[in-house]
Formats: sequence, structure tokens, C-alpha cells
Amino acid sequence: MKLRVIIVDDERMARTRLRRMLEKDPEVEIVAECEDGQAAVDAVRAHTPDLILLDIQMPGVDGFAVLEALGPERTPEVVFVTAYDEHAIRAFEEHALEYLMKPVAPERFAKMLARVRERRIHAPRGHDSLFDLMAQRKADGRGTRLVVRSGERTTFVAPEEIDWIEAAGNYAILHLGKRTHILRETMNALESQLPGDMFCRVSRSAILNLRRVKELQSLPAGEHVAMLEDGQRVSISRSLREVEERLKYV
Repeated sequence: MKLRVIIVDDERMARTRLRRMLEKDPEVEIVAECEDGQAAVDAVRAHTPDLILLDIQMPGVDGFAVLEALGPERTPEVVFVTAYDEHAIRAFEEHALEYLMKPVAPERFAKMLARVRERRIHAPRGHDSLFDLMAQRKADGRGTRLVVRSGERTTFVAPEEIDWIEAAGNYAILHLGKRTHILRETMNALESQLPGDMFCRVSRSAILNLRRVKELQSLPAGEHVAMLEDGQRVSISRSLREVEERLKYV
């Protein structure tokens, strides 16, 4: 039987590269291509593939959120496709999980397919290692680095570097001291990815690193602001008492 594959990546060029390599193998059938996480969840449920080539960093629903939505029973064989990130790669290797680094080399791709076929014959898929990794991520506060792409440059931002995050339409602005990065991501998605013991959504348009807060101020017009250690001011519309409670434990 042919190996039924779904490609998931928000970058069109990356999907094209993977598709072309898969099309060279007559024993592979591409059943869907998806450019976002929600489409990937729907496609897996609709097509029940044998293998999913899954990008990690995607706007909205990222690769790990796709797997959480599917659960162990609906998750096929998974090969992660990622830009170079030593922390993610170390985690994959520690849990014996298959991964490909971008740009994907044809030789590495061929070896991956051979291993997937071998496991398919001799070791029907089990997801203990995969879901152990996801449980570990949750226990660690989901502290994986954010990937910011700008032209030919890719920057990795650790959560603890961020002072606060500002909404800007379909984008988010990461404030890191005097530096800023623009990320194509929604505030809801970022809120779910960041460590909950460190970050707090203080308004529709702001997520705050609580460890950067020096003081809270109440203004005459009934408004409230957080003063950060470097003098930045962030407006708060969430309950001030709730934010104060959160600040006690950081």
C-alpha cells in the first residue's frame, strides 16, 4: 500500500520543496497540503494519513497544538519539519522523534522515508515518546523560543527576553528593551504558547511579562498602567486586583 502523506507548513516554498521530493517516490500518495494548523487538524481527520510532515512554528495553531487537538488515537506517524533550533532538536533526539531541518536535504529526506517505512512494517506506531515530550513542554511552561522571520534572517526569542507584547492587527510586536520584533501571530496563539507563570494578558492588545513590572499605577481617569523596570508604560484593562495577585507569585 502507498504511504499516504499530509504536508503541513505555512511557507509555500517549503511545501513545494517537500512535495517535489515526495513526488519522486511512486509509493507515496500526497493526500493534502495545509498552510495552517487548523487546516491540518481537519485534513488528518478527513484523510487518516499514514504520515504527517509537520512544521512547528505556524501562526494561530502551531505544530504541537495540532497534535494536542488530534490526541494519541488520531495522530499518525509524525515527522517534524523545523528551522534550526538546538533546543527543539535536542528534545526530539532525547525522545527518539523524527525531524527534518529546513532547508530539507534530499539525502536526509530519503533516509527519513526509509525509516518511516521500516517502522510501519516492524513497529506499528506508538506515541508514548511524542506525548511524553508534549507533557514535558507543558510542565516546563511551554518555554520554547519564538521564531521571528525577517527577510533572509531568522531570530529566536526566548520568552524571558520579552518585556511585553503589543497587538498590531494580524501581527504582534515583541518589545525587548530598546529592540522590537514583528511576529505574524495572533495574541490568543501567543498567550497559549508562553509560560503562564510569567506572562499575563492585561488587555486585548497587551501581554505583559510580570517579572518586568516595577509598579502598578491608578490614573485619575480610572485607568491603570503597569510601569516596567526600564520605564515603559503598559495600559491595563484587566482587573487590577487580579494582576496584583498574579504579581505576588513571580
